Amino acid sequence: MFPTGRLTTLTIAAAAASIIGAAPALAAAGQPSPWEIGFQDAVTPIFEQIHDFHNFILAIITVITLFVLALLIYVVVRFREDKNPVPSKTTHHTMLEVVWTIAPVLILVAIAVPSFRLLYAQYTPPPGDLNIKIVGRQWNWDIVYPDADELTLTAVMAQDSDLKPGQPRLLTVDNEAVVPVGKVVRVQVTSEDVIHSFAMPSFGVKVDAVPGRNNETWFRADKEGVYHGQCSELCGQDHAFMPIVIRVVNEELYGRWLEAAKSDTEEAKKLLEASIEQGGATVAQR
Repeated sequence: MFPTGRLTTLTIAAAAASIIGAAPALAAAGQPSPWEIGFQDAVTPIFEQIHDFHNFILAIITVITLFVLALLIYVVVRFREDKNPVPSKTTHHTMLEVVWTIAPVLILVAIAVPSFRLLYAQYTPPPGDLNIKIVGRQWNWDIVYPDADELTLTAVMAQDSDLKPGQPRLLTVDNEAVVPVGKVVRVQVTSEDVIHSFAMPSFGVKVDAVPGRNNETWFRADKEGVYHGQCSELCGQDHAFMPIVIRVVNEELYGRWLEAAKSDTEEAKKLLEASIEQGGATVAQR
């Protein structure tokens, strides 16, 4: 028989192992996954940098945590009462004080370099191939194409009865934003009423939509597919029902869709659906 303490430890370890083994490590591109414990797949250069920076920070955190744990175990074992009946009266150790002052500074410098590089990349957009404007309101989004005679699409969450197979509940909309693959898209984000937040996890994009102010971000999606985001700012009672969807398609299909959408958005949607059914675009699903 195991002692009670050891049995409890084994039980906890077994439970943790079963949970970790049963859960997928990462979410797929385009939408969240049940029990995910990591980022969605990166489909933009910026989000790839975010992945790399996250992994770098995680390595530093892991090393520091293990070092502190080892230090605590050493202190508990080495300086327990039966080993040291007479406590040490040491109050200063010059070398230790120098080390624990300089080491954190060096760690912060090591973190700062990739952090500043990432911030510069996020907020220094390259020349844009396409401009779109995202306008938030309670509780839907307008997607405006300034370069296409101010073509405007209003994205409202699809009801459960309207969902098609494979479309995620609460994250699907009736009108998707459509952009071409491999093109730099500069995005202006604003609001008509309260503060919203435009977030697209697979792109590594999150920016507040503030009334009376234009905030700007950008992305370049390198994979075709359907990518789901939603408002990430508490904006009212229907905050949880304010998704946005961006469909990334090849340039030829994007051109045909745009021309059709200028005259009839419903016909443009049918054109898009027909092309997808024929293999014209890849839907990002698990």
